[in-house]
Amino acid sequence: MADEDGRIGAGGVVFTNVRVLDGSGDYPFTGEVVVQGNRIKQVTKGSSRLSSTSGMGGQTVIDGMGATLMPGMTEAHLHLSWNNAPGIDPIQMMPPEEHTLVTAQMAKVVLDAGFTSGRGAAAAKPRLDVVVRNAINRGMIPGPRYLAAGPEITTVGGLGDSAPSHIPHEGLNLGIVVSGPEEMRRAVRTLIKYGVDTIKLNLSGEEITGMKAEETPMSEEEIAVAVHEAKIRNRGLAAHARSSGSIKQCIKYGISVIYHASFADEEALDLLEANKDKHFVAPGLAWLIGVARNAGEWGIKPGTRMTIAYERELEHAIETCKKMHRRGIRVLIGGDYGFAWTPQGTNAKDLEYFVDMLGFSPMEAILAATKYGGQIMNQGDELGMIKPGYLADMLLVDGDPISNIRVLQDKSRLLAIMKDGQFHKAPRMNEQRRRLSA
Repeated sequence: MADEDGRIGAGGVVFTNVRVLDGSGDYPFTGEVVVQGNRIKQVTKGSSRLSSTSGMGGQTVIDGMGATLMPGMTEAHLHLSWNNAPGIDPIQMMPPEEHTLVTAQMAKVVLDAGFTSGRGAAAAKPRLDVVVRNAINRGMIPGPRYLAAGPEITTVGGLGDSAPSHIPHEGLNLGIVVSGPEEMRRAVRTLIKYGVDTIKLNLSGEEITGMKAEETPMSEEEIAVAVHEAKIRNRGLAAHARSSGSIKQCIKYGISVIYHASFADEEALDLLEANKDKHFVAPGLAWLIGVARNAGEWGIKPGTRMTIAYERELEHAIETCKKMHRRGIRVLIGGDYGFAWTPQGTNAKDLEYFVDMLGFSPMEAILAATKYGGQIMNQGDELGMIKPGYLADMLLVDGDPISNIRVLQDKSRLLAIMKDGQFHKAPRMNEQRRRLSA
């Protein structure tokens, strides 16, 4: 069995007597999986084949007793520095020292929930994501594989320009506020200097900030400069894009990750479909649902102008996502978690929303969290599936997510969490599990 700290035998690990949900879209099968180092070495259908063969000295054998072995999940819209606060101000006003600790804490919370990868969708302060990503990669703290973002880049008065008009101070902003191409160029270059993996532009408004979701404030010149600077330094690009105009900007300029896309019109949908191999959409349903229906305790009362606006957007987003799914556009889970009404660690709720609200089958929802997750992490040929040669990021689940997608929300049902061939959460010992010796 694995040691308490997640280390396994020198000969690797064998999962036997498991139902393998491999992330290909095929129906799960009873089988065995061998992990060697940080990679999946072998996948075999049938029971007691690999574990009973000779020459397997030093391997750790895990008898899954019929549990489901599936790829670790990917959060496509992850804000590790969002600290489960009741609004934007408490996130931004937290001092950087405390904020670094909280960001590290959120990394563990997300990994504890079965998310072994995440794509950063904006940090509350310039280097929070970078520092925590580096600490995860060095093994200093537990957390998912992470593509680090910096603060989102916005326009004057847009989402992220949170300083009050009578105190125009950059330190009060959640984002980096630019006006004009040269300010944009400097902002992107500065974030690259800080070490980010991805640049995020706020191309549309956001109701809670005062700029309407259907507004598209950023100029073509500003976007073009940002994309140029990011691409010549091989950095990823993402956009907050609720309006139809902003979605079209993403397609025009090759911004691969589109967050929200609630108000896509037919022209935008046609363009997305024609370029579906180049783009991902993470709609952020949890945020819309939370603000519209579940934030009353924190002062956003149902029936007010704000909640009515978000209820309207939720209705549009649901219909838009259904259309995108039918057109074969990659729609991924990632709900803008990290507020009091959408706390980190509940991210698997997105899979339930996809099934119950968007018409995804449970298998399709799981693919949105696994196979396509590997792709949005830029590792589609080695992450997000249980397949020989792929990275050993896997979950051992007590139950069948295909029959009950909600099982993935119950952390007690995640019997094991493996990331990079090591157990973050090791399965418990029992008399049916044993270590083979030479």
